Amino acid sequence: MTEGNFVDYVKLHVSSGNGGQGSTHLRREKFVAKGGPDGGDGGRGGHVIIKGNKNLWTLYTYKFKRHFKATHGGPGGKQRSTGADGEDVFMEVPLGTVIRDKDTNDVIFEITEDGEEHIIARGGKGGRGNWHFKSSVNQTPRYAQPGIPGEEREIILELKVLADVGLVGFPNAGKSTLLSVVSAAKPKIADYEFTTLKPNLGIVNNRDYQTFVMADIPGIIEGAAEGKGLGHYFLRHIERNSTLLFLIPADSKDIVKEYEVLLNELRKYNPEMLDKDRLITISKSDMLDDELKGEIKAEIDGALDVPYLFISSVAQQGIQELKDTLWKMLNQ
Repeated sequence: MTEGNFVDYVKLHVSSGNGGQGSTHLRREKFVAKGGPDGGDGGRGGHVIIKGNKNLWTLYTYKFKRHFKATHGGPGGKQRSTGADGEDVFMEVPLGTVIRDKDTNDVIFEITEDGEEHIIARGGKGGRGNWHFKSSVNQTPRYAQPGIPGEEREIILELKVLADVGLVGFPNAGKSTLLSVVSAAKPKIADYEFTTLKPNLGIVNNRDYQTFVMADIPGIIEGAAEGKGLGHYFLRHIERNSTLLFLIPADSKDIVKEYEVLLNELRKYNPEMLDKDRLITISKSDMLDDELKGEIKAEIDGALDVPYLFISSVAQQGIQELKDTLWKMLNQ
């Protein structure tokens, strides 16, 4: 999937169908002069339904079509026949999609399972026909109920990527390079910050046909939790990952401080993120000799209680150990 096809945030207008009008028909046959009322009920208006589809990875379908409208219910007929129901509209979305009310920004529901369905706009109920209203004092009612109007609302679809491992790091830390090495994903790689502007997903193959999904999240900067540098658009994708892989380059000025800044941004955005399993990976470690590695180990051991590894994506160093460690963390 190209970066331009990955759409993770859209605003839509949905409206369900109106209920059909009840019938005021009076029975009239050759030898039945006054047969009485036999008007049927109106049909139900069509619903707008959101459905989960595990085969979708993006909200690209809704990039160009923003209005969804179900059809109205049919009017009632004679001989108490009910009008046709309006046709439902199904909107398929990827798993991990959050549906919000545009006006209040409140979460209406989330789609997390394949085939899961929720009605976002309920069709109006059909009006009752005149035969419901006959009585001993009014044997020929010439009125019926109109159908109930459908619902109309503005909603937001917000996709939070579903992946086992989320890559967390500052811009240009080597996240896209790592993903391209451990999976068949082909993210854009360049020597400048914010090369990645959309999450990239890759399926990592490990020993004995073991697989897990890794997500390359666009780089976080200090202040991201306040929305700096499109922070909110990036951080929400990390919420779904069960394990966080912090990628810090070996040439960083202060590895411990860089990790703490990243962790603090996650804490400010959502404190529950700190409950996830964490692993620190020192990337670009092919430029380190044993003495420098020893200094970095001493620095991390003295300040943090988090497991860490040294890898080099370009030199293919420590990659298998990283995959084994992540698999063990995901399945312990």
